[in-house]
Amino acid sequence: MSEPQTPQTEQGTQTTLPQQSGNWWFVAYRRFSIVGVALAIMVAFWIGLNMLATGALHQFAGNDVPTWAVLLASSGPLYLVAMPLSMLVFTRVPAISTRQFAMKPGEFIPLFIICIPVMYLGNIIGMVLSADITDGQATNRINDLVLGGNEWVNALFVGLLAPICEEWLFRKQIISRLRRYGEKTAIVFSALAFALFHMNLFQFFYAFGLGLIFGYVYTRTSRLRYSVLMHMLINLNGSVLAPLMLKQIDPRILSGTISEAEIMSMVQGGSGMRGLSIMMLYGMVMMGLLIAGIVLLIVKRRNWEFYLAPEELPTGLKVRTTYGNPGVVIYILLTVGLTIWMLLA
Repeated sequence: MSEPQTPQTEQGTQTTLPQQSGNWWFVAYRRFSIVGVALAIMVAFWIGLNMLATGALHQFAGNDVPTWAVLLASSGPLYLVAMPLSMLVFTRVPAISTRQFAMKPGEFIPLFIICIPVMYLGNIIGMVLSADITDGQATNRINDLVLGGNEWVNALFVGLLAPICEEWLFRKQIISRLRRYGEKTAIVFSALAFALFHMNLFQFFYAFGLGLIFGYVYTRTSRLRYSVLMHMLINLNGSVLAPLMLKQIDPRILSGTISEAEIMSMVQGGSGMRGLSIMMLYGMVMMGLLIAGIVLLIVKRRNWEFYLAPEELPTGLKVRTTYGNPGVVIYILLTVGLTIWMLLA
């Protein structure tokens, strides 16, 4: 990121908009639709195969299915079948060639810290809306799965595999193919597609916010390693580190079922206080990062750079071209429908 990044085509760097042919808008409209179809195919095959795999697991193991098997039944069909199938459609939209830039630690770290308040705010919005819609009956199935699983299993599936595969698809494949129509347009589309892909209202808002940051990082560098690393750190914190911290203290303290006499006994004897101290230290660190992230977001909001794309969509056509095409409409309806179904199930 040592110099501005300008999109390139096979003919060379473009700094001005090309002359638009008569069917230019239709080509853009069609390409966004193809990307929407690719995403819809991915989700349809993923959910269908996941339901078959999960059903088979319950047939053999009953209701006592280990977490690793549940994650494998979900991740296997997605990474080995659904994503490769979607690529057969994705490749119908050509990717634009761009120069790659390194991101220095002084650039990476502030952007990562900004992820913290975005994540927490999005999480709060998701929880409030989920509780409001279901009268407090909804539960976050991802949290339940992670908290009930083994840390090593969570680290493998949630902390490593998910960031690599999801960033490869939602940042590299989508943004590389759509950024020719505008960097902001491609970033927002990628973030929305990423948020809808989770099909979980608890996750939707923070996934969208984080998707915007990951998309910006990828757009400015054209290197997947940086958004993958950010994604990994976020997921490892939520799926491994945070659950480990919770396990350090007596669960009755969190549930409020422990008596004052027992708490005083623990304080006087030192029993259980080490875990509570570790948990408090972790909470203080996260609070510090939260405040620092808010400050950085305010201070650096004007420093975010966006450059003119080769075929930048005019303002009046952006929404219609990006979201008003059949493929994207199908993807939105499919994922929103599944989100509602899973929320109310």
